[in-house]
Amino acid sequence: MPATTLMQSMKTQENAGKPFYIDTIQTEGDRRVLGSQELLMLPRQYQPKKTSEDTSFMMNDNAVIFPQMNHVSCTLLSKTPSETSLRQAIDETIRCHPLLRSYVEGDGEPDERIDAFQMVRKGDPNPCTFVAPYKNRFSSEDVLSIHSVTGNDRSALDKSWQKAFQRSLDDGSWCAPEKGPLWKMEFHRLNSDANSPCALLFAFNHAISDQTSANKITDQILTYVAEIEETGSIKMQAVTQEMPVALEDSVLGKKNRFSDVQIMGFRPGTISYVAGKAAEGFKSPVILPDGSGDGGGLLGAAATITGKSAGGKDQSSANRKSTVQFRTLSSKTVSALLNKCREQKVSISNALTAAMTLVASDFIDNGKERKGQKRNYKVLQSLDMRRFGEQLDKGETSACMAGSMDLIHGPILDRSGEKLRKNPTLERVDRFWKLASEGKNQTAAFIESKGPRDAVRVFDFAMTISDMNNLVYLTSESKSSQGRAYSAGVSNVGVYERQKSVRQIGQIARDTLKNTHGDYRIEDVFFATSHARTGCLYQLSAMTIGGELKCTFHPASPIVSEETNEKFANAFMETLEIISGTKEVTTSALAEMPDLLPPNLLPTITAALGAVAVLSHSDGFGTFFNSIMEMKANVDSPEDFWAALNFWIFFAVGHPILQPILWISDVLHGSPGPLIADLVPATFIAGNVIAIATIALSKEIRNSVNVAALCAFFAYVGAGLDGQAGLADFNLALDDPYAGKVVNGCPAYEKVRQPSMENFDLQKYQGLWYEQKFHDWTQFKEVYDTTLDIKLTADGEGWIDDFAVKGPSEKSAPLSWDKSPVANGAHYFLFGKVDKNDPKGVLRESGFGVTFPNYIVDVKKDPESGEYTEAIQFQCLERGGVRVFEGINFLNRKPEMTDAEMTAMHARAKKAGMYPYGASPEQMHTVARRPIDAPEIDNSWQAMWRAIGVDKLLELVTESIEDGGR
Repeated sequence: MPATTLMQSMKTQENAGKPFYIDTIQTEGDRRVLGSQELLMLPRQYQPKKTSEDTSFMMNDNAVIFPQMNHVSCTLLSKTPSETSLRQAIDETIRCHPLLRSYVEGDGEPDERIDAFQMVRKGDPNPCTFVAPYKNRFSSEDVLSIHSVTGNDRSALDKSWQKAFQRSLDDGSWCAPEKGPLWKMEFHRLNSDANSPCALLFAFNHAISDQTSANKITDQILTYVAEIEETGSIKMQAVTQEMPVALEDSVLGKKNRFSDVQIMGFRPGTISYVAGKAAEGFKSPVILPDGSGDGGGLLGAAATITGKSAGGKDQSSANRKSTVQFRTLSSKTVSALLNKCREQKVSISNALTAAMTLVASDFIDNGKERKGQKRNYKVLQSLDMRRFGEQLDKGETSACMAGSMDLIHGPILDRSGEKLRKNPTLERVDRFWKLASEGKNQTAAFIESKGPRDAVRVFDFAMTISDMNNLVYLTSESKSSQGRAYSAGVSNVGVYERQKSVRQIGQIARDTLKNTHGDYRIEDVFFATSHARTGCLYQLSAMTIGGELKCTFHPASPIVSEETNEKFANAFMETLEIISGTKEVTTSALAEMPDLLPPNLLPTITAALGAVAVLSHSDGFGTFFNSIMEMKANVDSPEDFWAALNFWIFFAVGHPILQPILWISDVLHGSPGPLIADLVPATFIAGNVIAIATIALSKEIRNSVNVAALCAFFAYVGAGLDGQAGLADFNLALDDPYAGKVVNGCPAYEKVRQPSMENFDLQKYQGLWYEQKFHDWTQFKEVYDTTLDIKLTADGEGWIDDFAVKGPSEKSAPLSWDKSPVANGAHYFLFGKVDKNDPKGVLRESGFGVTFPNYIVDVKKDPESGEYTEAIQFQCLERGGVRVFEGINFLNRKPEMTDAEMTAMHARAKKAGMYPYGASPEQMHTVARRPIDAPEIDNSWQAMWRAIGVDKLLELVTESIEDGGR
């Protein structure tokens, strides 16, 4: 019976008020493919495989198993129910909620990963899928364990459940998703004494729950327990629910995930959302205490994308554990705080994020005060995503609908919270409420701009096309960030008694949750999700029940020690008491002196100047984006699209990275003073020590340097897109124009092939060629003495190009050119094939994940020997009608050519119609050359390179590449 027919049948019986048990129906049960958020929580594993012709093997022998994201909730009761009634209540609750009886099928591995870093996914043949059987489902025997506590008082009980709470936060080894169940429950009781308090501790795989769901399940179980113990059975059964929709479906609507609509789901606001997220990095929010790491920054993010942990792997990352503190804010203080919030027109959540930010500023210096230091803070504010978008999830059953948004606060003076608590002047209290108002305004702007939709859309896109869980893992392993992405986090689920309970059979409107069921009164509810692997530096999870605010503080240790977390929790609670007015502190008339200069002045100026530099190339970026969208629309294979784009990105990134290396090298060798070991000037070392110390000690300068580097990078790429960085070696534009006209795509060989190619003999084309000029952004103008030694394979079906370069040239690095490890040359091999179906003169070239034709357009013959003495090569890569790359090489058998010979060569290229593709004189770079009989360079730097084996390493690399291409 189909699930929809089954549910209709169930509802008919339920509406009739008759008891209904799912076991009477012969069906397999509910199924649904996991959404992106659920895949993050589960998590979907990462097992990339690399295939050769005859074997398939794992990229690493010791494949990492990503641990699940744990969600723990503990309810403290005034009395202890019987085990029998509790088990019966659990069994009935499992029947109602599909995810409580689910396991997961499918490994989620794609058909293949199509990028160089093994991160971009193609296909999803075996998706992770929730399966919730109706028959042979899980029972209390599968989920409930009994923990008898030695002792007779609450303190003994607290010690037991709190230890289990902390353990369950980080240890998800109890859960095997492929078998299920995806949750468990611990019953902590004092010697089976019914009049003593007890604890019900729930541990969920976060993929199936959030705290709203946990509250609902707790309420349902307690309702059943009270009814069983009062009447002997369950009279009011709950509706058996259908499988809940995924978060993405609830917010975006069904059939509207990225896998369904692709990029058509993006809107201009989505691009603005992504830009806004990127802009957060410019504020350099603090994510680690002083001395714990630099956070990674932009370079760290780049390293992560390439499959490496920023700053290297932190060997102690596996030892990170949650450290937990529990606190209760009295109903008196909660009531007073609520009144204050209403006066200020903010919410309790706004006050909690403001307090977390200020208290974070008290501990961020790691106990070593830096007077006058100001920092920006990035606060993760949790959201219930049921409230946004299409709102398809109505909260009827357990599901994970947990989302979030970022708040950016600052700059805030170190120890601002401490100053407020010691001396709560009107000015300092006003700053607190302004901070709360900022949080409110940022939240309102996020919601009004449809930020929740955009956040879900972007995350779904990223999770669908890439292995986000591996990025999370790499971040967790990073020495630089230690898994931290936020300064602080706040998850406030609101008032327990205002949330809705499960729907009873025949009930139209659902009841609200109750804090008392028969003889059982809820005394405490504490909850948390693990931040040990990745997450926030400081984390609070809070909920109001019985008028009291129940707070759990659960950062990761040893980043935040147990002692620090205890002090943090105390400081936070005291801050709320002072702000609410329930704790009085004597104030002084003196407040801190105002700053003389605006905060972040230097980074702001740097960012403004950098933005001007980047925006000066806006036309180039705009045209590039349009070309990429055109290519994406016209290319059927995502693999082909990404291969071409990755090819472009690789070289677009390489050029701007090389420039500061050359500059630093010239600064090194141009520095005055005595040489140390005849290599490095002492003044250069001293200057580096000063520069590094300045950057390390001054966050203002450090941020400015980061901003300047990022802006310089994008400005250089922008100059390549609009032709300002040199038309010969860095003309990055796609389908770039010539003489005011855009030239689309690549020409057919017949369009450019010259009469000299009649009866072309590829055997004669072999041998050494000297490159004279090029138009090619895969080459660098800084190199010299470039040669190509072309050889055919024995079967004549392949060819190898031994591409030899030296660098940098004396012109590009006048002070350091002869100190380079490749000053005497290095070899790179390009490989291709000779396709019998191609016209003579067409070679197929492969490299960096793409294959494209290499046209031999024109050759010049020696009139006596008939040997080829000159050649014009033309490579062109086109995808979807868009020209991604063109390369033109002027080659000669002699090291040097006369001006007349070069002019004639340009004339032949023009006749071939190649000027629109870059063959005109102004679009080509002349390769620098040393005299053919010049001796090898030998100096103290070359001696050092030889001593450390660089020459042997280059030979080894050359041999391995050459052998690999045969």
